Amino acid sequence: MSFDGYDLIVVGSGFFGLTVAERAATQLNKRVLVLDRREHIGGNAYSEAEPETGIEVHRYGAHLFHTSNKRVWDYVNQFTDFTDYQHRVFTIFQGRVFPMPVNLATICEYFGEYLTPDQAKALVAEQAGEIDTKEAANLEEKAISLIGRPLYEAFVRGYTAKQWQTDPKNLPAAIISRLPVRYNFNNRYFNDTYEGLPVDGYTAWLEKMAEHENIEVRLGVDFFDVRDQLPEGAPIVFTGALDRYFDYSEGALSWRTLDFEQEVLPIGDFQGTPVMNYADEDVTYTRIHEFRHFHPEREYPTDKTVVVREFSRFAEEKDEPYYPINTAEDRAKLEKYRELAKQEAKQRKVLFGGRLGTYKYLDMHMAIGSALSMFDNRIAPYFTEGRSLDGSLED
Repeated sequence: MSFDGYDLIVVGSGFFGLTVAERAATQLNKRVLVLDRREHIGGNAYSEAEPETGIEVHRYGAHLFHTSNKRVWDYVNQFTDFTDYQHRVFTIFQGRVFPMPVNLATICEYFGEYLTPDQAKALVAEQAGEIDTKEAANLEEKAISLIGRPLYEAFVRGYTAKQWQTDPKNLPAAIISRLPVRYNFNNRYFNDTYEGLPVDGYTAWLEKMAEHENIEVRLGVDFFDVRDQLPEGAPIVFTGALDRYFDYSEGALSWRTLDFEQEVLPIGDFQGTPVMNYADEDVTYTRIHEFRHFHPEREYPTDKTVVVREFSRFAEEKDEPYYPINTAEDRAKLEKYRELAKQEAKQRKVLFGGRLGTYKYLDMHMAIGSALSMFDNRIAPYFTEGRSLDGSLED
C-alpha cells in the first residue's frame, strides 16, 4: 500500500476531516489522502437505508443539522439541499406526554391548569427558591435551584440518572450551567437561524464533499497500523482520539457511549414524532427514534416503520466514545495532552481536530466551523506563506 505523492494526510472522514480535505483540494489544489478505520465514510454522521423498509437510519444516533453561522450554512449548501425540517421533541413521564424543552405548554400540562407567562415565571421562581444556586452541592440541587423540584423530578432526574448511570445527587453541579425554560408556547427544539435535513441524506452529502479528484479516501485503514509508512514531511490532520494518539501517556480520558437497539415494526407509525424521550427511571432507554418522521416528504412504506431505542452508559476501552465526561481529572489530563499536541504541531506537523481530537462535544455545524478556522489559520498559511502549523514563521 503506497502513501506517496500526497500533500496532506487527514485521519478520519467525519465532517471535520472532510471539510479540511475539501478546502485543501479545491482552494489550494493539494492532493489529500483521507484515512478511516471504518468501512464507510462520514464518521458518526453516516446514514444508510434500512434494507427491509428503505427508511434512512442514522447508524450512530440522530443527526440534526442546525446553525446560526452563515458562513457554515453557505458552505454546506454547496454539497446538499436541505428540507424545511424543524426538530421538536416530546417526553413521556408517568404515562403522559409533554413537549421539550420545558415551555409554557409543558408547565401548564404538568400542573393541570392554564398559567400566563408571568404566573408560570412566578411559580417556577418560587419552587426554585428552595435552594440557592450558589450553594448547590450536586447536580440535583443545582437543577432544583434553576427550575424547582417538581419539574426537576419529572423531567430531569430520571433522564439524567439513565444518561450517567449515576444518581444525580452523586454528580457534580458543574455538569449543568443552565436549564432552559421558555415562558411561551414555542416548542421548537433549536433556536438557530438555519435548520434542516439533507434532502438526499447524510451519506450523499458526505460523499459529495469527498468527490474532488484531488481527494482519495481509503476506508478500513487504521492510522496506527500505517503511521510509520506515511511520507515524512506531509502534514497530518488527526481527528481520532487525542489520548490514543499519545498512547494514553497522561491517562485515558473518560467518555459516555451509546448503545442502539433497532427494530422494524409491522405498523405505519409507532409514536407519531421523530424523537420521544422517556423520563421515567424504570424505563431503561433514554429515547426512541422513529426515522420515518425525519423525512415526511419521502414515500416510505405505510405498513412498516423503523424504531431505534437509545441507551446511555460509561464508555469502556473498546466502546465508541460519544460525549466527553470532562471531570476535573479529565481536564487535568487534557491540559497535558494539549501541551503534547502543541509540540506535535511544531515538530511533526500534526494538527488535532474534531470531537475526539479536541475532547469536546461538537455539533456538526461546530465541527465544520472549527475545520474552516483550522484551514484558514493553520493549513492555508502553511502552504501559501511558509508558516509552521502552529502559526509561527518557519525557521
